[in-house]
Amino acid sequence: MGKIRIGTSGWHYPQWRGDFYPRGLQQRLELQFLSRRFDTVEVNGSFYGLRKPTDYTSWSARTPDDFVFAVKGHREVTHHKRLRDVGDDLREFYDSGVLDLGPKLGPVLWQLPPTLPWLPERLAAFLDQLPPVRHALEIRHPTWDNPELVEMLTEHGVALCAAESAGRFPEPVEPTADFAYVRLHGDRELYKSAYSDEALDKWASRVREWAKSRDVYVYFDNTMDNAAPHDALALAQRLS
Repeated sequence: MGKIRIGTSGWHYPQWRGDFYPRGLQQRLELQFLSRRFDTVEVNGSFYGLRKPTDYTSWSARTPDDFVFAVKGHREVTHHKRLRDVGDDLREFYDSGVLDLGPKLGPVLWQLPPTLPWLPERLAAFLDQLPPVRHALEIRHPTWDNPELVEMLTEHGVALCAAESAGRFPEPVEPTADFAYVRLHGDRELYKSAYSDEALDKWASRVREWAKSRDVYVYFDNTMDNAAPHDALALAQRLS
């Protein structure tokens, strides 16, 4: 059996204060609070700008020993350069402190832009440059949802992210690595809608099946109306 980890995409959300976070909890203590209720979180700020090594070491020091951080890859690689000639950018990203997480580093997520069509040669060059840690790829252009992608990711041991996006983007579920990576952006409204009991039961069944043969990481990204942490707790209860 694989290990199932369930958490949220990020933890700094003002609208969570007084709801998921107790009223009056200091902002600097929010990660500690979240890490005592979940065993993983996805770092989203690393997508928008490189963090400092001190950020990663501070996060590591404030969380339990068995806590794991997934880290979202920098948009310079995926959205600005669109995977082209990104060797220096990859090195800069990993040198920013990502690898300093050590055993607390989970998968690194690379989310592609919805405007980038299928480019197999460019993808192959990108995959060949990735360091030997776990990686997941989230696709958003429909042309990427094809058997050749599954074959390439399987060859490199990179997980094809199972992302639910209210039908806006492709929602593949093919296993391509020794772990599964799930991002739940909302099944009815992107980033916003809460999951019903029926929807959570569906995902619990799917995660339970995947966990028979691989680790599974699940992150709720329906963060706008406070649903993410509550849905994450509800799914974890179903799988406990």
